[in-house]
Amino acid sequence: METDDRITSILACFRGGIAGIYVQRKLNELDEELGIQDWDDFFKEIKTTFSNKTKAADAKWKIESFKQEKKNTADFMIEFNALAMKADTDELHAIFLLKKNIRLDIIKTILGYLPIAAPEILKEWKVAIISVG
Repeated sequence: METDDRITSILACFRGGIAGIYVQRKLNELDEELGIQDWDDFFKEIKTTFSNKTKAADAKWKIESFKQEKKNTADFMIEFNALAMKADTDELHAIFLLKKNIRLDIIKTILGYLPIAAPEILKEWKVAIISVG
């Protein structure tokens, strides 16, 4: 199988979302270059574009701006936990993001707890948020 045919076969498998956007851009590039590309360069490009590092960077970006707004508190916490794991967020930063992005009324209620009952670790914050929300 010729290199161009191998690349086209791989691209044909990518559909929707980011992969679909990548394929369209790649096909446009191949048209402009008359379909000539080195297989090793293509393989490295695919590996870099769709690596876990890219997914972690996307998750880090998303968790920074992920707000509860009108979402159910339990649903928000499930999505937040998934993003925090993908982004490999440390505990202190996760607490900071929760305080910043959970509805203000929930945070005010928790911050009004007596010091002895106030949450200190991430697990305690999660329990307090769900119980108040």
